Amino acid sequence: MEFKTIAPGQLPTAEFHSFLLGAVSPRPIAFASTIDALGNVNLSPFSFFNVFGSNPPIMIFSPARRVRDNTNKHTLENVLEVKEVVINIVDYNMVEQASLASCEYEKGVNEFVKAGFTPIASVKIKPPRVAESPASFECKVNQIIETGSEGGAGNLIICEVLLAHFRTDILDENGKIDPRKVDTVARMGGDWYCRASGAAMFEVPKPNTKRGIGYDQIPLQIRESNILTANNLGRLGNIEAIPTFLEAEEFKKSKNLLLYSEPQMHEFAKQMLEQGHLKDAWMALL
Repeated sequence: MEFKTIAPGQLPTAEFHSFLLGAVSPRPIAFASTIDALGNVNLSPFSFFNVFGSNPPIMIFSPARRVRDNTNKHTLENVLEVKEVVINIVDYNMVEQASLASCEYEKGVNEFVKAGFTPIASVKIKPPRVAESPASFECKVNQIIETGSEGGAGNLIICEVLLAHFRTDILDENGKIDPRKVDTVARMGGDWYCRASGAAMFEVPKPNTKRGIGYDQIPLQIRESNILTANNLGRLGNIEAIPTFLEAEEFKKSKNLLLYSEPQMHEFAKQMLEQGHLKDAWMALL
């Protein structure tokens, strides 16, 4: 494999910025509503964002200094004046409007109005939340960390969630968020986004308290398969214990697999893995 290797400073900041954002993706979007000391509301999306703890519940987003002229975003100026923010989540139905809110309007212009969003009064803080958002988090700003003073430098806004709001239509029958209903979007590089919906979503069972046997414990003839992919092998390594050969023989008899060639058996195991039947895949391979 060939690699393009770049050291920071080797390229202009804007060009290296494009490599960073193209590779570190997809990135969730913090649609941040803030307010200044005079009561002017601002609404702007940021993709330097994530959740960093649940007790206390902490979210961090970063309005970076503008690369072209080294100026600060209004969002940063606002939270320096009023240390509160609502972090609204962006779904597919509102992504074009959210993008419109990123226009660099003059200070004091209300992006709720410019982008056509509906403000709802927050319960615990001053900035309003976005009615169209599937989830919103009322936060106090605990700390702001400047990472530099030049264009492109980040400003980490460390927020503690005081109150969370979730639209009921994104919840499943157990009252939990259903990823098939929330329909979130994320930023890629340049003008590109991605949508967490349909075939773009897939499940990978977490090991959690169970300890998988590991890739190294998979027999060599299976690891060297020309049919099983690296992801298939990773799933095989996530089993807690390999089935016995007796179990495997009984399984093969029940499925009429005894006359299958090795490639046919690997194809069958691959299908089992894709259907989520890990133990069946193992029994076919043994």
